[in-house]
Amino acid sequence: MSNIQEQIEKEREEARAVCDIKGDTSGDCAAAWDAVEELQAEASHKRQVKPKNSLEQYCDDNPDAAECRLYEE
Repeated sequence: MSNIQEQIEKEREEARAVCDIKGDTSGDCAAAWDAVEELQAEASHKRQVKPKNSLEQYCDDNPDAAECRLYEE
């Protein structure tokens, strides 16, 4: 997770530099901040992923085990 945070910080620095050079209303500035927002959204999505519990992990490794059978009514 720290890798994506490093990427976000790097993109922020680049966006600030682009906006300083090209101006806050330039298309390049907007595109640079869009890249930052996309990385932030990806980081947020990764935080929302629920880790599997021990039974789910067991069933992933042993799908034919009795404990992992699914019955339909």
